Amino acid sequence: MRAETGLKLGINGLGRIGKLTVWHHVSRGYFSELVVNIGRDAGKSIGDIAHYVERDSNYGALSGYLHGCNATPVIKDLDEKNGAMTIDGMPVRFLRSNRNPAELNWGGHDVRLVVDTTGQFLNPLLPPEHPGGSLRGHIAAGADKVIVSAPFKLKDQGRPMPKDAVTTVMGVNGDDYDPRRHTLISNASCTTTCLAHMMKPLLNALGAHKILSASMATVHAATGSQQVLDRLPKTGAGDLRKNRSVMNNIILTSTGAARALQLVIPEMEHIGFIAESVRIPSTTGSLIILVLNLQEELTGQSIRRELINNIYRHAAAGDVNGYLHFSKKQNVSGDIVGMPRAAAIIEGHETHTRTAELSVDLNNVPGIEKIIGGPLKDSTIHVPVTQAVIYGWYDNEMGSYVNMLGDRTVAVADTM
Repeated sequence: MRAETGLKLGINGLGRIGKLTVWHHVSRGYFSELVVNIGRDAGKSIGDIAHYVERDSNYGALSGYLHGCNATPVIKDLDEKNGAMTIDGMPVRFLRSNRNPAELNWGGHDVRLVVDTTGQFLNPLLPPEHPGGSLRGHIAAGADKVIVSAPFKLKDQGRPMPKDAVTTVMGVNGDDYDPRRHTLISNASCTTTCLAHMMKPLLNALGAHKILSASMATVHAATGSQQVLDRLPKTGAGDLRKNRSVMNNIILTSTGAARALQLVIPEMEHIGFIAESVRIPSTTGSLIILVLNLQEELTGQSIRRELINNIYRHAAAGDVNGYLHFSKKQNVSGDIVGMPRAAAIIEGHETHTRTAELSVDLNNVPGIEKIIGGPLKDSTIHVPVTQAVIYGWYDNEMGSYVNMLGDRTVAVADTM
């Protein structure tokens, strides 16, 4: 049954996130029509686009996703001239002429809300007429709001984020979006989404003052930017590992999750945080390994494994959206692929803590003599510190990210 809102949704790009976003909104039925920009011809006919949309190596057939094992074909009414088809009864039109957002004529298609999934237009400072294209080009083309399926990237780090742009993670800071003010909305990344849902319960329960430092490593499935086989780097390429075969290598890379997390949870700005990423030969299903150094108190309950697990257990039970899950099962990555709306699945079975005394020589602390009024005879103090290791799973494609992106999109549409 199709929605009665009458709103059409524009989707720019038909890569991994774009295609699965089509799946999500066909299933959800909130929008009356989807208008998808590919920006070029694909295959020999509209039938080849339908073939791509209907099948997926990670999630199976679209018909099975929508209706289960007894499903019949759901893509019908192929119209080559107009680039159109119906998917499970929903009209879907494909644009195949322009890649520059400013040339997409969203207004002519009666599209007011666009989700940009290309990963190409991430700088909110660029004007709509920028020759390489920009997010604001969608606005010039007739859209009122643009949601981008990646973190913003400001080339000039010294400039502030524009006032009409905001980064949100649903269930963490979703209310930061102000429909009267914001036209550009970043849905952050799959890794930032999981990390935010791992950090927020700890901050709520323990307070930011107890977290001395934090680090994370994401063991991340391959993405479309990586190479199937080794390839010669492009001119000026700095990271040679991105050109190595993802099929048979563990590849060290980088992540902007720590920087993006500060936009979502401002308290993180005062906590020393390091974020690293490792790509592995897997098609989807990723893992965050979060390591925290926590200051113990002389009185009160010690920070132990069961305390941390209880924090997550209670937070998950109280999450009305169901974004946070707590599991005591022994999971592997395949178990969480496709798990709906699961921003983070805490692997409680593997939570670990260890407490030790940290010896600090105060004479090595800059400015300490001014504070205490002179040198100390006994300058060494012993501080109890607990190190905690917490594991959080996330399906970096459909289960976590695309479903969370869909919730953000509908939340914005509800205000239009």
